[in-house]
Amino acid sequence: MDFGTGVNSEFVLQVTLTRSRPRLIAPSPVVPLLVVAVVSGSVMYVPQSEARHGPLHQDHETRGAKFGDFAGWLMPLEFDGGGVLAEHTAVRERVGLFDVSHMGTFVVTGPGAKDGLNEVFTNDLNRIGPGQAQYSLLCNDRAGVIDDLFVYLVSDERVIVVPNAANSSIVIGTVERVLESSDVRVDDRSHSTAIIAVQGPASQQVIEAVGLPADLDYLHFAECDTDHGQVLVARTGYTGERGYELLVDAAYAQRWWGLLRTHAEALGGRACGLGGRDTLRTEMGYALHGHELSVSINPLEAGLSWAIGWDKIAFPGLHELRKIRQSGIQRRLVGLKCVDRAIPRAGMVVRDVTDADVVLGKTTSGTFSPTLKSGIALALVDADVNDGVEVVVDVRGRSCRAMVVRPPFVESSPRD
Repeated sequence: MDFGTGVNSEFVLQVTLTRSRPRLIAPSPVVPLLVVAVVSGSVMYVPQSEARHGPLHQDHETRGAKFGDFAGWLMPLEFDGGGVLAEHTAVRERVGLFDVSHMGTFVVTGPGAKDGLNEVFTNDLNRIGPGQAQYSLLCNDRAGVIDDLFVYLVSDERVIVVPNAANSSIVIGTVERVLESSDVRVDDRSHSTAIIAVQGPASQQVIEAVGLPADLDYLHFAECDTDHGQVLVARTGYTGERGYELLVDAAYAQRWWGLLRTHAEALGGRACGLGGRDTLRTEMGYALHGHELSVSINPLEAGLSWAIGWDKIAFPGLHELRKIRQSGIQRRLVGLKCVDRAIPRAGMVVRDVTDADVVLGKTTSGTFSPTLKSGIALALVDADVNDGVEVVVDVRGRSCRAMVVRPPFVESSPRD
C-alpha cells in the first residue's frame, strides 16, 4: 500500500514522520503532477489526473486534508491541524475516524455461496456462523499470497467480501472464474460502498451516539436499515484498538462521516489519515500486502498459519502449503525495535551483529513509533534468528542496532 500527497502542479508535499510539519519540494520534471511517498519507505510517482476520488473526497478537501495516491485512489494522508503523530495518539488514547473507501467490496449470493468461497480462500468459513467476520487469504498455486481480505458471513447464501484496493479486481475475477459454473452471483459494489473505520477506546460511544448497534463481540457484525441507507457495522479494524468498521451506501457517506466526526471530536477524537493508519498497524505487527505479504511471501513465513483451514479439501495453494509446513520455513517475519536512534524503512538489509558480511534478511516495513518514541520495523529474516537477539540494520549507509522482538510492539486491545 502506497502513501503520498499531491498539493498542486507547482509543488509536491513530501511526508516524513520525523518532522511535525511536511515540507514542500519542487516536482519531478518527468512526472510533475504527484509524488507518492510511502510511509513504509517506498517512493513512486502517479499522475494526479489518473487517481480516483472516493465519495468523501470533497469533504476532506474542504477540511484541508493532505492527499496521496493509495492504489490509484487519492486518499487523505493526514488532516489539517492534526498530523500523523496527533492522529496516531488520538486513536491510542481516545478515538479516530478513517476513510477507507478505496477498499473493494463485493457480495456473493445464491445457493452454495459460502461453500463456493470456501474453495477459494484459505481460512475455513465453517469455523464461523452468520453475523461473524473472518480474516482470510487468497493464494496462488505456489502458496504466494495474492491478497488478504475480510469475509462477512451473512448466511450460507450471502457473503460480503472486502479485499485490498490494489487487488480488488484480481480477487473478484478469481472468484468469478472459480464459481462460474455455479448458480451464485458476484456483485461488485466497490463504487457504491463507502467504508468508515471508527477506532479507539471511545469508539463504542461514538457508534452509540449515532444510533448504530455497538454491543458487538469482536469479529461480529450487524446489518441495519437506517434513514441513511443500509449499514453494516463490524467489530473489526486495523489499529490494535477496540474499533468498528462501517460499510455504508456511498450516497450517504458524507452524512455518516459528518455525524461520526461531530461525536468523535466531542470526545477529543479526530479524523485521521492513512499515514497514522500505517504507524498504528506497524506497532501491532499487522501485515500489509505488498510488504509482509505478496506472491513471493507465503502465509507461513508471515506467521499466518492460523488463517489456513488445514483440514479443508481444497483451495488454491493448499498442496504447496502442506509441503512447506512439513519441510519447515526458511525465513520468518519478526519485529525489530531500534536500540540506536534511527528510523528504518522497507527494503533495508538486516545483518548479523557480530559479522556484517552475514545478511540475515530485509525489512518489509519500518517507521517511527509514536507510542514507543523509537524506530521499529517488520522484517523477513532467516528462520533460525531467535527473538531477543541483537541485529544490525543498514539505515541509509549507517549501521543501527535493533532487537528482534515478537510483535505487537505495544499492548493490543481490539477484543476489549
